[in-house]
Amino acid sequence: MTQVGLELHPDKTRIVYCKEDNAQARLSMSGSTSWVIRFVPGCRRAVHGDFFVNCSPAVSDDAAQAIRREIRRWRLHLRSDKSLSDLARAINPIVRGWINYYGRFCKSMLYPTLKRINEYLVRWARRKYKRLRAHDTKTRKWLHTVTRREPGLFAHW
Repeated sequence: MTQVGLELHPDKTRIVYCKEDNAQARLSMSGSTSWVIRFVPGCRRAVHGDFFVNCSPAVSDDAAQAIRREIRRWRLHLRSDKSLSDLARAINPIVRGWINYYGRFCKSMLYPTLKRINEYLVRWARRKYKRLRAHDTKTRKWLHTVTRREPGLFAHW
């Protein structure tokens, strides 16, 4: 790496072994995760149609927890004075950055964390609109119609 002018941080850089189907070695690695990325085994389709197991980088549990903590800190459900487009304008740059960084290879591992935003939007709608206040299922259906009507409003939709 020094030949190309890069320097690796000794505490943040590790070589991890991820066993694949066609690997001959039987090495074990305890804790193949860093604070940001973890390597998850997944089934992939080869060019010739066969399936094989390989490891892909995905969001780690610690990073997902930090994202959920940040979403909770936004307190979206208490911003009933704002419109839905105002909320989208406020959080979209941050959510888009998370999707671009953590969802580059294994985006599906990020979905449960991003669904928390929808849960806060349901709570926001129940506070904002009286007709939805006591109807959780009706509020979820309303949010679903909004996602179908304006699919690009929020970055995670």
